[in-house]
Amino acid sequence: MVEIIAGEKGKGKTKYLLDKVNRAVPESSGNIVYLDKSQKHMYELSNRVRLINVKDYPLEDCDEFIGFLCGIISQDHDLEELYLDSFLTISNVKESEIEHAIKKMDDISAKYNVKMTLSISMNEVDFPESVKSKIIISL
Repeated sequence: MVEIIAGEKGKGKTKYLLDKVNRAVPESSGNIVYLDKSQKHMYELSNRVRLINVKDYPLEDCDEFIGFLCGIISQDHDLEELYLDSFLTISNVKESEIEHAIKKMDDISAKYNVKMTLSISMNEVDFPESVKSKIIISL
């Protein structure tokens, strides 16, 4: 399952995402990974959450990012949840590719039973219709 936190830049998506991941820790029996564009939020996350700075890796497009996610999932059979902050930035996904990227991620999520929560700096009205049902909060 893929969930989206949508809203313009500066509206509080990251704070909501950090609260959501930290609330998930006590309820989770598996591992949780948080992908971000820096180490900035390291001390705001529970020590049970693995933080990955995606900018440390040479990812250039949507397909490389999807491969990166598959690599994370393949090396951790206890992975239950992935949280992706600043999704468009860390994934190098263009707005025109959002539908394709989310479809691929939804398929991966279902196949490997890994829940993915994304924060995306876009207004809800700008999302493709097929993706709008995945928005859990719009700020």
